[in-house]
Amino acid sequence: MTAERSWLVAIDLQNVFADPSSPWGSPGFAGAASGIERMLPAFAGRTLLTRFVAPREPEGAWRGYYRDWPFALVDDADPLYALTSPFDALEAPVETRTTFGKWDAALAAALGDAGEVVLAGVATECCVLSTALAAADAGVRVRIPVDACAGASTEDHERALAAMALYAPLIELTSVDEVLATHSSGR
Repeated sequence: MTAERSWLVAIDLQNVFADPSSPWGSPGFAGAASGIERMLPAFAGRTLLTRFVAPREPEGAWRGYYRDWPFALVDDADPLYALTSPFDALEAPVETRTTFGKWDAALAAALGDAGEVVLAGVATECCVLSTALAAADAGVRVRIPVDACAGASTEDHERALAAMALYAPLIELTSVDEVLATHSSGR
């Protein structure tokens, strides 16, 4: 895969997942964010950020979900859903969704002719997993640098990685160092 067709998709680097006091706080958020920061220079001009936000009016099964998590049923402009620093200052496209999975026709169009996506962010067992499976189903090569992802817990993170490993070779588990080495070699 040539570097020109590879994109970094940084998933949900938001206050709601970074804040340890948030019910959705991820204890590994800082490590995942650090790994993503390391990859940013290699993906200059080919980085896209996503945001998870609550819908204005939950429908279907989402009604029950937000009954369980009422703190999160706020406007998408609420600081809870803001991107964390330094991602909030990046000059990169931002795709906002009310769904866990971010892969859809609009995201595919935003990435143009990307033949490969490097997915990183939070939560491994939720938005990363949901996005990876849909992208792989769409025929896009997916690489997951495991040290640039974080789950609600270490156990949840590991279970999600084990599930994604079952999708090889469509989904490849890798590391930030391996992504950077492969990317710089033009493979």
